[in-house]
Amino acid sequence: MTVYAAGAILWRIEENQLKVALVHRGRYDDWSWAKGKVDPGETLPQTAVREIREETGLKVKLGVPLGIQRYRLPNKNLKEVHYWAARVTEKALAKSTFAPNEEVSQVVWFTPEQARAKLSYSHDHEQLETLEGYFNRGVLDTEPLLVLRHGKARSRATWKDGEASRPLLAEGNDQAEALPKLIKAYGARLVFTSPWTRCLSTIAYYAQSSKVKVKVSPELTEAANAKKPEQTKDVTRALVNLNKAVLICTHRPVLPTIIEELETRATSKLKAKLHLIAPLKPGSLAVVHLSKNSDPIKRVVVDVEIQAALAVKKK
Repeated sequence: MTVYAAGAILWRIEENQLKVALVHRGRYDDWSWAKGKVDPGETLPQTAVREIREETGLKVKLGVPLGIQRYRLPNKNLKEVHYWAARVTEKALAKSTFAPNEEVSQVVWFTPEQARAKLSYSHDHEQLETLEGYFNRGVLDTEPLLVLRHGKARSRATWKDGEASRPLLAEGNDQAEALPKLIKAYGARLVFTSPWTRCLSTIAYYAQSSKVKVKVSPELTEAANAKKPEQTKDVTRALVNLNKAVLICTHRPVLPTIIEELETRATSKLKAKLHLIAPLKPGSLAVVHLSKNSDPIKRVVVDVEIQAALAVKKK
C-alpha cells in the first residue's frame, strides 16, 4: 500500500537573504517541511496548499515542483510525498493565522544552511538542494502558464450543429466542476479561452468561484489555429509576456502550436517535457512554470507538470 502526501518548502527573501520555513512537531520533536496526507477526493496540489494553510496559517500558491520523496513507514507501507516551492509574500506573512497547536508547535524561518543543520530527516535534504539550485540560477521565483484542454465533449460524429457549439458531456461537466480547486492551487487570476462552447463551459465553474474575468480569444479555436497558427503563437507569446499566472483553455489541435512558441524559451530537456502537453487528455491541465523577470522576453521555462482534476462525486 502506498500512502500519498504533499507539501512545500515555503521561502521568502529577507534582507537579500533566502529564508525557508521549517515546522516543529512537538509530538515527535522533529523539524521538517510542511506537508500532510491526501484527503479523499483531493489532488496532490490541493493537498499541498491545504496542509500549508492548516500547519502554518499561510495562504500560498504553488511554484515549481521540487520532486518526490519515497520511503518506508514503520508498518512497511511506502510513503510518497510530492513537494513544490511556495513563495510567502509579505502580505501572506502578515495575514498568517498560525497558533501553536497539538500538531505543530512552531514555524521558524532559517537560512538554507541553518535549515540543513536543523532538519531531522536525511530525505528532506534533497528538496532543499533542488530549491537552492533554482535560487542560485535566478529562476526560483516563477509564475505559471496553465494550459487547459476542455473537458470531455460530445463526439463530432454525434453533433451536427457545428464545431463552435459542440457541448460537454456529463463527464466533461463533472471535470469542469472539479477544476477550480486544482487551478486555485496555482493562483491563476487571468483566464483566456477559446469562445467555443466546450471551452467556455469548462472554465465556467472556476470563473464563478474565483470571480475572475474571462477573456475570449478567437485565435485559440481549432479553426483559427489551422488557418493562421502564427496568430495563435502571438497570443501565447503575449500572455507569457504578462509575467503573471495565466490560464488558457483551448483544444487538442491547438496544443502543438502553443508548444512551438514555448519551446523558444526552453532547454532541450524541457522541450521534451513540453511535448507531454500534446497528448493532454480532456479536462487535464499542463502547468508550465516560467521564471519571473522584469524583462518578459527573458522569461524561461523552468519546469512542466501535468495535472488532472478528480471529478466531483455526486451524492
